[in-house]
Amino acid sequence: MECVIFIGIQGSGKTTFYQQTFLKTHMRINLDMLRTRHRKDLFLAASITALQPFVVDNTNPSIEDRRKYIDLAKKHKFKVIGYFFEPDFELSIARNEKRTGREKVPETGIKSTMKKLQRPSYSEGFDDLFVVRTAEEKFVVERV
Repeated sequence: MECVIFIGIQGSGKTTFYQQTFLKTHMRINLDMLRTRHRKDLFLAASITALQPFVVDNTNPSIEDRRKYIDLAKKHKFKVIGYFFEPDFELSIARNEKRTGREKVPETGIKSTMKKLQRPSYSEGFDDLFVVRTAEEKFVVERV
């Protein structure tokens, strides 16, 4: 049973990484997709109840943003794994420019998230932590 928490600015590749790495094994919990916190909470509760591995695919920039997921997962004996997407502002802006409609984030939103972004640490309760970087359109993952 795993709770995977993604941490990173918009356009950092989190959703693409989910699709390449966790699509077939973990439920995706994403506020953009579910649109309301109530729906997000329902999916989270269902994953916990069903003992279904899940990925929280949101920006989760601050310790406080991550705490609710970590506390809930630990309470239910899930292993908590964090993936920190090393910020590359220019690359994120370029990726965001390719988006359309509601998926496109205003640049001010990305800058705001960047200001709030706190590097995760084991002291938050993570059982494992990884840093994800983009190199030549591939993801490079390193254990912290």
